[in-house]
Amino acid sequence: MAHGDITHIDIPVSDVARATSFYSSLFGWDIEEVPGFEGYPMWQAPNKISGGGLAPREDGFTAPRSYVEVDSVDDSLALARKLGGKVLMEKMEISPTSWWAVVEDTEGNPIGMYEGTTSME
Repeated sequence: MAHGDITHIDIPVSDVARATSFYSSLFGWDIEEVPGFEGYPMWQAPNKISGGGLAPREDGFTAPRSYVEVDSVDDSLALARKLGGKVLMEKMEISPTSWWAVVEDTEGNPIGMYEGTTSME
């Protein structure tokens, strides 16, 4: 994926089994837990391109959140601040080769950022 592409959508859930049944039945999504990401089942649409995760619902995460591929989380966080955005979550490691962060845009919308590669094998 390239800088600016939407890479992932997290959907907050309270009951993973119920949400898995709902989304797999409604949309035909393949949903499964991947080793190393237990408690965070990942979904993939039939097109094998679109995907995301069913993430635990928590304070500050109550609506689906899109993640955008960036060349550098650090640079993108700095630019978001300069443009009037607010950092909701600083850069965090997902794996040794991937990182994420969350900003709030100037309209109050949370947007995730993703940098790197994550092997799901």
